[in-house]
Amino acid sequence: MAKRGGFSGGMPGNMNNLMKQAQKMQRQMEETTKELETKEYTATAGGGAVSVTVSGKKEVTAVKLTEEVVDPDDIEMLEDLIVAATNEAFRQMEEESSAAMSKLTGGLGGMGGGFPF
Repeated sequence: MAKRGGFSGGMPGNMNNLMKQAQKMQRQMEETTKELETKEYTATAGGGAVSVTVSGKKEVTAVKLTEEVVDPDDIEMLEDLIVAATNEAFRQMEEESSAAMSKLTGGLGGMGGGFPF
């Protein structure tokens, strides 16, 4: 009669190996996150009239404007250009971050809920 319950055969070794792989993936993700946080992403709008730089920490680090874009009679256009450049810089940052994490996890993050590591 076969024994029921507990681990069979090589299961503890497989579980141990799985835990080691998970820990390795966690370390790699932490290293990648730190590396991404040090990067900067710059985007422009209005043909280069507005330039916005954001960090991998999701902070705006610089805004540059050409003199020609500063029109006191058209503040709304300047505001729109700043928003457009900022959103594009954040999009670039998110795209690179997602690609780097997907490379590490092999797309596991798309399984819903993600993993805590």
